[in-house]
Amino acid sequence: MKNLWKKCLGILLTLLLIVGVAIPALAANSSLSDNVSKTAAYMLQTVQKPQVGSIGGEWAVLGLARSGYDVPQQYWDDYYAEVESYVKECSGVLHNKKYTEYSRVILALSAIGADPTDVAGYNLLTPLGDFEKTIWQGINGPIWALIALDSAGYEMPVNAAAKTQATRQMYIDEIISRQLDDGGWNLTAKGGSSAADADITGMALQALAKYQDQPKVKAATEKALLCLSDMQNDKGGYSSYSTTNLESVVQVVTALCELGIDINDPRFIQNGNTLLDNLLSYRQADGSFCHTAGGGTNQMATEQGFYGIVAAMRADRGQNTLYRMNDCTISISSDNKSVSVGLPGKDAAVRQVAVNAAGTTFTDIKAHANQAAVEALASRGIITGEAAGGAYIFRPNDTMTRAEFAAIVVRALGLETAARNVFADIKPGAWYAAYIDTANAYGIVNGTSATTFEPDSRITRQEAAAMVARAARLCGMDTDMESYEVLNTLAQFGDYVTINDWAREFVAFCYSEDILDQSDLNVEPARAILRCEIAQMLYNLLDKAELL
Repeated sequence: MKNLWKKCLGILLTLLLIVGVAIPALAANSSLSDNVSKTAAYMLQTVQKPQVGSIGGEWAVLGLARSGYDVPQQYWDDYYAEVESYVKECSGVLHNKKYTEYSRVILALSAIGADPTDVAGYNLLTPLGDFEKTIWQGINGPIWALIALDSAGYEMPVNAAAKTQATRQMYIDEIISRQLDDGGWNLTAKGGSSAADADITGMALQALAKYQDQPKVKAATEKALLCLSDMQNDKGGYSSYSTTNLESVVQVVTALCELGIDINDPRFIQNGNTLLDNLLSYRQADGSFCHTAGGGTNQMATEQGFYGIVAAMRADRGQNTLYRMNDCTISISSDNKSVSVGLPGKDAAVRQVAVNAAGTTFTDIKAHANQAAVEALASRGIITGEAAGGAYIFRPNDTMTRAEFAAIVVRALGLETAARNVFADIKPGAWYAAYIDTANAYGIVNGTSATTFEPDSRITRQEAAAMVARAARLCGMDTDMESYEVLNTLAQFGDYVTINDWAREFVAFCYSEDILDQSDLNVEPARAILRCEIAQMLYNLLDKAELL
């Protein structure tokens, strides 16, 4: 009788344990699904016409496709038509050096059931068969090449023009050869005592996830997991370049999901905070995500946060992982075409601003060096003047405030404004509030702190260059420059050494694209920029971006 009682008690305790664990788990599943649905709805509203690009493009498409959310068929068709148009325009060469451009597009096409081996007659896999060119940009090249090739089990493409034909094993070995002494990886180091970066370490593990049957891969993975566990902060998250941010925890979450490791693994719980707790702490009420805690909505962070929670949801449901796409049920109808104005790859939110006030001019810009630029922008309502003595003036040689710049750059890109009340020193009813919040949301302008913007502060020439360069990126322009290119561009100016380190690449980009005048003798980086100079910079940008 005593043994029977013990047996019954054991069964009862087991049932209680199952019930006690199952109830909160079901609640968590429901909450995660709700979060995915809300962010998917936000994404569809924000990225209405996805382009080829790292923002408003492939990551948004990937997240939506893998979320299971009800997306209109036209959305997939329009995106595919945009890719076809882009590939045709660049004759199949997405980038001469950055082969991650191919990998990113391959992932999005695979997620919607499209064939990357025949896009407008071009095989987008072929470049990944060139070992030297794929690894040229560093560890990102082999990482994303493997992820893309493995996403739908593509055969390694033969690249007849390659100096060295790549194999999967070569990419695996390349990644492992770059592992650091602490077990992680960073963007540039090839082994050694440099500190690991959580983002890159997470990405490397995603690429190696399918090769755990190789002892050296398994050993490298275990060492990297220990490194990531040690790097995790007391809130369950990570920092990159000394900044605690969303994107880092997303990459770790995605890595664990690809590896089949529970994201609630005890190694990744700090002070009771899990990876998912940390990831969701960046989520805004409207479903978007911020880059840093307490910051405003950031589109790049939103797209990465989205696919991070999608990866977690899929793992929770026992579905294929984010990057294992042989379960894709989406298909595209490639006869639907969508041609956009401007450069291929521009952010979907950027619009060409039509001329609506032809002939607009100001009495104080006659014979001014920047008259044509000012009038072109004024005819589109991008800049305005003010009444003075019965005439309208522009004040071309006055300086410009941060608030004024935010307003004209948002108008120049045709962005729809939305007030988000991000900064404490911006009164909700101020004329510039929505402009500042919108420019900040698209990463064009930053605050002077997490809570302040200083709208009345004057912009310097180097600050203006940074803001215009960020706007150029949204317009589809490649703003990345190698350090030697930056130096070669700036060395022609007598005072280039006075440019702040953070601004050098931005300033160099503006000069290299003739957004700033290369005939300048000096950069004068700290001088407050003039209204006429800003008008010329924005005019030059729109001209380069084919948006005039």
